[in-house]
Amino acid sequence: MSTFHYIDNSALDLSKIQEIISLDKKIALSDSAIQKIEKCRAFLDEKTKSISKPIYGINTGFGALYNVKIKGENLQKLQENLVMSHACGTGDEVPKEIVKLMILFKIQALSYGHSGVQLATVNRLIDFYNNDIIPVVFTQGSLGASGDLSPLAHLSLPLIGLGKVSYKGEIMASEKLLKLFSWNKINLQSKEGLALLNGTQFMSAYGIYNLLKAHKLSYLSDLIGTISLEGFDGRIEPFNELIHFARPHNGQIKTAQRIKDFLVESELISQEKQHVQDPYSFRCMPQVHGATKDTIRFVTNTFLTEINSVTDNPNIFVDEDEIISGGNFHGQPLALGLDFLAIALSELGNISERRTYQLVSGHRHLPPFLVTNPGLNSGFMIPQYTAASIVSQNKQYATPASVDSIESSNGQEDHVSMGANAATKCKKIVDNLQTILAIELFTASQALSFGNGKSSPFLESIITMFRQEVSIVEEDRVMHTDIMNASEFITSLEIDSLELFG
Repeated sequence: MSTFHYIDNSALDLSKIQEIISLDKKIALSDSAIQKIEKCRAFLDEKTKSISKPIYGINTGFGALYNVKIKGENLQKLQENLVMSHACGTGDEVPKEIVKLMILFKIQALSYGHSGVQLATVNRLIDFYNNDIIPVVFTQGSLGASGDLSPLAHLSLPLIGLGKVSYKGEIMASEKLLKLFSWNKINLQSKEGLALLNGTQFMSAYGIYNLLKAHKLSYLSDLIGTISLEGFDGRIEPFNELIHFARPHNGQIKTAQRIKDFLVESELISQEKQHVQDPYSFRCMPQVHGATKDTIRFVTNTFLTEINSVTDNPNIFVDEDEIISGGNFHGQPLALGLDFLAIALSELGNISERRTYQLVSGHRHLPPFLVTNPGLNSGFMIPQYTAASIVSQNKQYATPASVDSIESSNGQEDHVSMGANAATKCKKIVDNLQTILAIELFTASQALSFGNGKSSPFLESIITMFRQEVSIVEEDRVMHTDIMNASEFITSLEIDSLELFG
């Protein structure tokens, strides 16, 4: 398998992105991408020389200053000023893995030859990516329209020798990095600063990062929920395909089939039951988990369209001899998608905590709080509290950002998406969901230890692996460590990409 991913006309998808990340592939431009970039730049250079009328962002100011004409000798300074003046980010640093995705998606967008950048600029971004040079970018500052201006300004500062980068575990001034690699700073040409700063790569990188984890956590919700079902002495009937084909939502059908597959050859699920029905959190896993699956699929399609698109402004169409100013930088599709994803993932956490609650409540054959000597031992009382607290926090984070807007740039940018805020809080929900599922796995595996019989060979193999990290609780101990180890176990589980994204 090639150690390089070549950026060409083919679209990125989640499997390809996962492969690039997991195999730590380097990236390179294909010959066709190089030709498109160079052709567009040559066209723009010729246009800049031959026309006198104002073209937004090329020989004019930006935003509300769109009507200020800039003289030719100041065009390079205009672009550098743009990058510097827009680097106003605050808040936490964006995680390095997300910044690296921002670089990848910016290169992808510039490769289509509609942005007018120099080949040298794109190649320097590739150098950053391939050498794990990660610009320091901040979480706050983007309104999610005109693109992710402030985060992308911080991403672009090192191109001109400004800002800071992370390299080999050290945060250093970009000027020092350029000397280290014997690189000259990029002299930005007309429109280049705008091409770098316009775009949705902050929202897109967060979205793809969240989606990669969402697909995995969706699978694990089914898996861990099935372990809980076994620990609760649940019934198999709610997963019969007949009722799901009578209400044929794709995610619902897939969830029911997956749970049945997990239970193949289980002794526990085949035992005679004393109860006629299970609570909704068990019985309705296909309907609830399935609705989230359908949401994840919808949002995935939105983001795959976005990362394989041109999202700066204006756009240059060489063959049509057109330079068109529009609004492809507006993050509304992403903002709505991120809000929808946040709500759907919050619900996976909600129903997971309800299963945890049922398992510790002393129902069926289970002792209260899943310990043999309750009273002296509190057992699993407080892990459920923790899960409930996180679920409540997720509900607060799930309040949509996309319903908000605020006027900016002296009224020129009078409607914005707030997609960047949607992106960062969606990540918090993703991270929280993993912790909630870790608590359920910790609890469900304990419940399963009280069962009379074995679960399926597949589920038993999962529990055996889990027991290497988290042992059965015989008496009270510090459970923070167990929860953290359970979360690490979830992170370490490798799942086939076809199972996740197929």
